[in-house]
Amino acid sequence: MEIVILAVVIALVVIGALGGLVIGSRKRKQLPPPPPAAPDITAPPAEPHIGDEAETPREEPRRTIEEVDLPDASATAPVVVEEPAPVVEAPPVEIPEPTAGRLVRLRARLSRSQNALGKGLLTLLSREHLDEDTWEEIEDTLLTADVGVQPTQELVERLRERVKVLGTRTPEELRSLLREELLTLLVPDFDRTVNTESGLDTPGIVMVVGVNGTGKTTTTGKLARVLVADGKHVVLGAADTFRAAAADQLQTWGERVGARTVRGPEGGDPASIAFDAVKEGIQEGADAVIIDTAGRLHTKTGLMDELGKVKRVVEKHAPLDEVLLVLDATTGQNGLVQARVFAEVVDITGIVLTKLDGTAKGGIVIAVQRELGVPVKLIGLGEGADDLAPFEPEAFVDALIGE
Repeated sequence: MEIVILAVVIALVVIGALGGLVIGSRKRKQLPPPPPAAPDITAPPAEPHIGDEAETPREEPRRTIEEVDLPDASATAPVVVEEPAPVVEAPPVEIPEPTAGRLVRLRARLSRSQNALGKGLLTLLSREHLDEDTWEEIEDTLLTADVGVQPTQELVERLRERVKVLGTRTPEELRSLLREELLTLLVPDFDRTVNTESGLDTPGIVMVVGVNGTGKTTTTGKLARVLVADGKHVVLGAADTFRAAAADQLQTWGERVGARTVRGPEGGDPASIAFDAVKEGIQEGADAVIIDTAGRLHTKTGLMDELGKVKRVVEKHAPLDEVLLVLDATTGQNGLVQARVFAEVVDITGIVLTKLDGTAKGGIVIAVQRELGVPVKLIGLGEGADDLAPFEPEAFVDALIGE
């Protein structure tokens, strides 16, 4: 029995030893292979060189920074040349054309554009039989020329009476008759002097009013030229702060003849600018101060208040000597509507008719004088700087009907 037990124990020991050997051999097979040795890297062959680069580099003596002579910084610094500021040259001051006889020189231009009225009337009056139809045509001609209803009726009545009583028939007699009647309508006795002189120790003060677009600012500049041509010292007041660039436009006109322009910020208080213009004109001893005002007719109440304020503020220095209303002659009867509005605001003392050389009809001169009861003092006959002339009734009528 003991022998059997011993044999079993020996068998178990042998079996355990064989199992350990098998397991150990399996583990040894699963171990990762050792890393390969790093390969030897051979440097690439050197690139071929040419000339000095083909030589083998040689040791050269090197110097420290203390041993190197650095250039003088002041010698190597770039020289900055300051350019002088550009000099803004003032525009050359022009010498305006003398005013004496200016309308005479422009009469030919006025005659070419306005004599349709006079020629039409002379043609009708020269007919052999002046019946009712002819007189109606004469009335239509006058109305079309913007003479106005009331002046037309008066003129036709006087013409009918004189032609009937005097029996005037020849062209010379008819021209003389028509000239007399037209001069009567133009009221030649009106004082057409532009009052630019004050009876006090202050400059003459002129205020220019009118709807924007009628040539108001341009007329102000041209009037300054007229006064400078007569040897006057003029100061301009740019009180039209509502229209963009109005002050720039007026200043340009002033610079051309050496007249200074007093201006303020766009949208500023017009009355304040007008006040300053008169004040500076007094300090400078100017002969005249011309004030350009705004003219936005679509806000009638605001316009009346603004112009009334300008007038009151200016009169704190001195009374106004002239208030000129600028009208576009090409607007015809619409100009009369504008005239009525401005007459309600300020006391207009004179009228300036612009663009009378274009499509304007000469009768507007008669109509506007009759409407306001004030004279036409100046007329604009073109785009030129000196195309503003005093209104002379005789020269105007001669241009209408021909000499």
